[in-house]
Amino acid sequence: MVVGKLGRVLVGDGIPVRIVGVINVSPESFYAGSVARPEEAGRIAVRMVEEGADLVDIGGRSTAPYLKTEIPLEEEVRRVKEAVKSVKDVADVTVSVDTFRARVAEEALKLGAEVVNDVTGLRGDEDMVRVLKEYEPSLIVCAKEVKPRTGRPIDRIINALTETLELLRRIDYDMEKVIVDPCIGFFRYPDIPWYIWDTSVIASLREMRALGRPIAIGVSRKSFIGVLTGRDKPEERLYGSLALTVIAVLNGANVIRTHDVLPTKDVVRAVEGYIRYAGQKLT
Repeated sequence: MVVGKLGRVLVGDGIPVRIVGVINVSPESFYAGSVARPEEAGRIAVRMVEEGADLVDIGGRSTAPYLKTEIPLEEEVRRVKEAVKSVKDVADVTVSVDTFRARVAEEALKLGAEVVNDVTGLRGDEDMVRVLKEYEPSLIVCAKEVKPRTGRPIDRIINALTETLELLRRIDYDMEKVIVDPCIGFFRYPDIPWYIWDTSVIASLREMRALGRPIAIGVSRKSFIGVLTGRDKPEERLYGSLALTVIAVLNGANVIRTHDVLPTKDVVRAVEGYIRYAGQKLT
């Protein structure tokens, strides 16, 4: 049994797949339909909770690797602080902050965020370890290679995450608070097209159980789905996202990060019902 915690929310084996609603307060994000002003975050969080979100994940800066997304630190801090305040004022929901910058994470945690979602696997800011020690949040740590390697994508994902988990063990972190994420969409190397990489990882997702931590994944409206479906615009990728979400859940995902909470919830619950009942013998 693999079980963990994202703030107040239990995740893992024997627990319903958790749904994380994405709230972007970053105008430079790849999916314009997901972007809101920071002061609107509370209203969006209330709607997402009503639709079935277990957590909301606030991002103040796009992390899409194929876009120019650099913004000043103070601007990311401002966006995230306003958005976290807006949510905490109106919704009793666990808040995650999507950032690799220690200062942003710290300010969000001071305001009541309970989870840090770091797409760099704690490699983006050396001060992040200090923040983790001081505030002890739950973590979603994404796979990030320091240097490109060779081998199957899933093996490289597992190796990268193993290094991050070893770092956390060295500082005696509470591993029950740690969830792993293969970071779909972020591995872009010339030898393996990203859309082949991403589909390969989803197909092999269950192998990540060897890490002994619950698995989170985000496929929502990402560019590999555009390649698979021929849909160039993120606004047109909902159905493809739902299809890949089904496969991810069947292959062991415990947490789904999405822009589209309501349809994703229905898809996830349908898959869980299939898993629960399909193997039953009927007399």
